[in-house]
Amino acid sequence: MRITGTRKTISHVEPYVAGKTIEEVKREYGLREVVKLGSNENPYGPFPSSLEAMREELELLNTYPDSTFEEIKKHIAAMFRLSAQNIAVSHGAGGMLETLAKTFIEEGDQVIIPQQSYRLYREISTLMGAAVVEVPLTEDYHVDVDAIRAEITEKTKLIWLCNPNNPTGTIVPLAKYRELITELPAHTWLVLDEAYAEFADPDLLPPMTTDIAQHNLIAVRTFSKAFGLAGARLGYAVAAPDVIRVIDTVAEPFNANRVGLAGATAALTRGWERYLEVRGQICADRGWLEDQLSRRGYEVVQSHANFVFFDSGTDTNALTATMLKRGVIVRGCAGWGYPHHLRVSVGTRAELERFIQVFDVTAGEAGRTEKEHAHGSV
Repeated sequence: MRITGTRKTISHVEPYVAGKTIEEVKREYGLREVVKLGSNENPYGPFPSSLEAMREELELLNTYPDSTFEEIKKHIAAMFRLSAQNIAVSHGAGGMLETLAKTFIEEGDQVIIPQQSYRLYREISTLMGAAVVEVPLTEDYHVDVDAIRAEITEKTKLIWLCNPNNPTGTIVPLAKYRELITELPAHTWLVLDEAYAEFADPDLLPPMTTDIAQHNLIAVRTFSKAFGLAGARLGYAVAAPDVIRVIDTVAEPFNANRVGLAGATAALTRGWERYLEVRGQICADRGWLEDQLSRRGYEVVQSHANFVFFDSGTDTNALTATMLKRGVIVRGCAGWGYPHHLRVSVGTRAELERFIQVFDVTAGEAGRTEKEHAHGSV
């Protein structure tokens, strides 16, 4: 039912469905221990340096943070050898994506998104009155850049591109990216969502720092994943200074909190060695999980993120529900059009071993049930 006075486009927007929390699952099923591998969180965060800085910042929560965010912008820019004028911050990457939608999209504009990708692109674009064109991934689960290019018209305002892609973990080949970015019309902008970029080989990622000066490109990153600060909600955009000024004009005042800013600053200035150690561990355990699943005969898509996407060979709605009761939270991908696929976050090795244990039992039961149905014995 539409509430009188609200935007007409709200009736076409689907609310974002987040994964269940550990606390919710414990209450619902009376469990004492739960392994959460459904939201792509970093099991090793916050880093000790971030925790120390955030605790110290608590005493200042009665005051607003610096509205210019100069300190954190300076440290983020240093990672990319850019200027603080190339950086805008936000409440998580999602907050930046919403700001970009408000900045660029007018009613009647067209936006293009990969169909099996982060859902927020579609919803925020629809809310702003855009016509959303969804382009299916290729058969091998990659973003179809050629199909995206074919859909560009004089009305195309934004192209949302998640790289590495969620939920598949795949990346756009650099040659295909180059074809897209160099052929963009003057009225079309590419938003490159790199929430998982830290887990990918940097040589396989687009040269964002040079392209923001030469093309209609805005990159978005976050401290939620690789830096273990999902609950602190701090994201940022990297773009040309003129673009950043417009983004900051549209964004709400003080659109990042003191605690999150302190934690992120500490991670970059005093926690870098810990970040490298954690990233290396997650990438190693990602390989271990991919190997375990491949040995069992499952089709595993090579991941460049902190999760693994694979074909379980069975209905994942029933599979994830049973695993939930057994204290393991994973993400079924039926909502993306992959009813047999699972997305499993890379947790600690102990958490992944627990997942394998529960998955083996649950998948085995599901396979026996399907065989019984096929033979008409049930």
